[in-house]
Amino acid sequence: MIIQFLSVALLALIQSMTEFLPISSSGHLVLSEKLGFSSQSLATDVALHVGTLVAVIAYFWRDIYRLTTGLFTRQQDTRMVRNLIIATIPALLVGFFCGTILIRFRTPVIIAGTSIFYGILLWVVDKTMKPRHDIRQMSCAEALCVGAAQTLALIPGTSRSGITMTCCRAFGFNRQDSAKFSMLLSIPVIAAAAGYILWQAWETHTLSQFASWHMLTGIGLAAVFGLLVIHFLMSWLKHASFAIFAVYRVLLGLVILYIFL
Repeated sequence: MIIQFLSVALLALIQSMTEFLPISSSGHLVLSEKLGFSSQSLATDVALHVGTLVAVIAYFWRDIYRLTTGLFTRQQDTRMVRNLIIATIPALLVGFFCGTILIRFRTPVIIAGTSIFYGILLWVVDKTMKPRHDIRQMSCAEALCVGAAQTLALIPGTSRSGITMTCCRAFGFNRQDSAKFSMLLSIPVIAAAAGYILWQAWETHTLSQFASWHMLTGIGLAAVFGLLVIHFLMSWLKHASFAIFAVYRVLLGLVILYIFL
């Protein structure tokens, strides 16, 4: 049981870090499989997604409350909710219609290449672009571009948070606002992913496995780790850049190439 707990804890840590930090989740999954952590049940998968969902909602509950209460009364809140919806639609559509096709791109070479390329892109954009306007003033066109960029994360190694933060920085939003928009944007995406996995479990008549201690443990650990990761990133971006994450992505890609080639 201790070994199982440690395994779930490791998976929860990986899920939390790769969901919110601009690093490649697919790259870490490939490495974890290489190290023998590939046996992840549907119940654990759902638990980790729900845990990270709880984390982002808990951390940004004030923003969510403000957006909810001001949806029809405050223009800035209405615009923000509208932009989050616009940015969500492309990924859901592409994921629904092309998700099974894009799974074929999940090879170590592609994951390493995208991790390195988008890591360098993040560094270049973050270094060259200066903050020009407030995230609450994002236009529909900019929101649609962020949504289109998010669809690229369906290609393994890209990183959903990484590409959306890069796109926001390219439009001249500051680092903290870029991270916040990316994390708020993760709420419907994570919820959709968890819902899809539950649907798979229903289709395969394996819903009974969700009534286990793995489920509660995974949710709890992913929520705790997720809160810590979000707090770290938002605190880090107050005084530092995305450079450390860009360097990490490049090193991760090189390690994957070294191991698998």
